[in-house]
Amino acid sequence: MVTVAELQALRQARLDLLTGKRVVSVQKMVAELNIRRLLWMSLTGRSMMRSRYWDNPASPSSAGSEVMKRTPVLIDVNGVPLRESLSYNGGGAGFGGQMAEWLPPAQSADAALLPALRLGNARADDLVRNNGIAANAVALHKDHIVGHMFLISYRPNWRWLGMRETAAKSFVDEVEAAWSEYAEGMSGEIDVEEKRTFTEFIREGVGVHAFNGEIFVQPVWDTESTQLFRTRFKAVSPKRVDTPGHGMGNRFLRAGVEVDRYGRAVAYHICEDDFPFSGSGRWERIPRELPTGRPAMLHIFEPVEDGQTRGANQFYSVMERLKMLDSLQATQLQSAIVKAMYAATIESDLDTEKAFEYIAGAPQEQKDNPLINILEKFSSWYDTNNVTLGGVKIPHLFPGDDLKLQTAQDSDNGFSALEQALLRYIAAGLGVSYEQLSRDYSKVSYSSARASANESWRYFMGRAKIYCGPAGHADVFLLAGRGTSSGIIRPPRARFDFYQARSAWSRAEWIGAGRMAIDGLKEVQESVMRIEAGLSTYEKELALMGEDYQDIFRQQVRESAERQKAGLSRPVWIAQAYQQQIAESRRPEEETTPRET
Repeated sequence: MVTVAELQALRQARLDLLTGKRVVSVQKMVAELNIRRLLWMSLTGRSMMRSRYWDNPASPSSAGSEVMKRTPVLIDVNGVPLRESLSYNGGGAGFGGQMAEWLPPAQSADAALLPALRLGNARADDLVRNNGIAANAVALHKDHIVGHMFLISYRPNWRWLGMRETAAKSFVDEVEAAWSEYAEGMSGEIDVEEKRTFTEFIREGVGVHAFNGEIFVQPVWDTESTQLFRTRFKAVSPKRVDTPGHGMGNRFLRAGVEVDRYGRAVAYHICEDDFPFSGSGRWERIPRELPTGRPAMLHIFEPVEDGQTRGANQFYSVMERLKMLDSLQATQLQSAIVKAMYAATIESDLDTEKAFEYIAGAPQEQKDNPLINILEKFSSWYDTNNVTLGGVKIPHLFPGDDLKLQTAQDSDNGFSALEQALLRYIAAGLGVSYEQLSRDYSKVSYSSARASANESWRYFMGRAKIYCGPAGHADVFLLAGRGTSSGIIRPPRARFDFYQARSAWSRAEWIGAGRMAIDGLKEVQESVMRIEAGLSTYEKELALMGEDYQDIFRQQVRESAERQKAGLSRPVWIAQAYQQQIAESRRPEEETTPRET
């Protein structure tokens, strides 16, 4: 039998071996306590638990007790199993066993998402329709990513295509002019439903991506159109993309998306719109690409790991908190209304039995109705007992009644702090700042507001690259390809055609909403300093404001010519005012610097 002293000595011996102490002293300690055998058993993985049959393996009952032995484990110097001691803490039970029952399954993205995809998206739709916080989150994505106008800055890879720079510049101007006519037409020529311009398409797509996690757009050829460009686009709701019959699917058909053995999408199954029903009509299979290489369906989402087929909406991580906050606010509002409804109450000393007898009395036509009798007594009493003193009425209550004034109580009771905590959690999950989500800037300084705005700006720019880039590039590819093939647009000589180098022909930068300026003067000073120091360009700085620098330059040239023609002098006062503002902004710093040092 192993004693406690022997176990402690064994732990110390193993610790000395691991920490590099002299082996001789360890062997001496082991020899003195006669635990060489125990050390060997520990290092070879045999059990160190007490057992009377270890010393006598030939015991008759040893075979029967074999079932009762525990699985052999190695332990560290503190008695903790070695596997658990050397692993990550997140894989254990926690220091107090808090994570012992937290056993999530190891699932792929599709296995975790697809079984509850329709229900999760339906809940997100309901939140966006009926919850102001969720609706504001979607509006923030639209306003900060797209803004009021989504401009193109066409940039073909003219070096790779073998174009001359001057010819490429002329081609860029021609494509941008054709794009403006095609994408932002007043009749919505780019939309097969003739409801949206390109900017409205992108705004809708960003919103749908926020609460559905993906965008589906189908390019179609409009044979009935009389426009120069007959390529149109059809927005497809993610609700309509599913396995035919809303079935389970299989390895190669997942939630309406056909994939090959590499996980690449091959085709999509779309349910026809059968309003007023909910998608139970005929299904149509649409390939991802046509035999010519032109895209037949655009599916845009951000995968999080290998093999993901459909996108996950952003509300999954905060959906429970949003619903709880909605219920909490409604309950708090009801409580405040109830407390504000009554200014005073008359409390009676009637017992419960008598009160219920009065309330649920006999029918009204009966003469001995208790409720009518008590009300008649109250009315008669208060009509005949009008006592006044100096013209002021003194209430003389019915015997047993008590007049109690209801004072307005504090209905907050910690609700504001809890609401702020929930909103901060929700804002973090949605990628926006608390101030933007709650529209509350009362408790933030300039530095904090600017830091928050810059963090949100980075997030929105990343989302713009994911959402808007693929859709815009596909549109440019289809426009330029159709325009050049029909002779509407004349490209310069190049060594590759559109289908050989589609990326080189379709490259473009997109100018959406400008970055929010917390302090306009400081923002302008920062931009001017970066340009003067050679750290930035007019193109980048004006893009941060949501403007196209070429349009600004052309407009400035026209305005300068018109001022000269009208005999107006150059507005020198603008530069003088700017220099004065810079001097005033530096003055407080110069005054505080000597005192601080």
